[in-house]
Amino acid sequence: MASAMIKSSFRSALRVGASRGTPAFKRTFASSAHHDEAREAAKWEKITYVGIITCTVLAIVNLSKGHPHHEEPPPYPYLHIRNKEFPWGSDGLFEKKHH
Repeated sequence: MASAMIKSSFRSALRVGASRGTPAFKRTFASSAHHDEAREAAKWEKITYVGIITCTVLAIVNLSKGHPHHEEPPPYPYLHIRNKEFPWGSDGLFEKKHH
């Protein structure tokens, strides 16, 4: 860590010594980075659109596939025990009528 700091200060001292005969270095303003940021934003916008299309296609493919329908379970005697009839009839309120 200390050696990196020493190297960094040595390099900056060399730069300052070398530039004494030349004018100050050219300043870079924030506006000069605009083109790079715009390019980067456009790249990520394209990546986002490709991701949206990919996810949509995968969702359509997965949802268009059929899913297995299992057979009805056997009527076990311990299921649907009714000791007293419901006020609306023998079947439950949301059950399928078996008439």
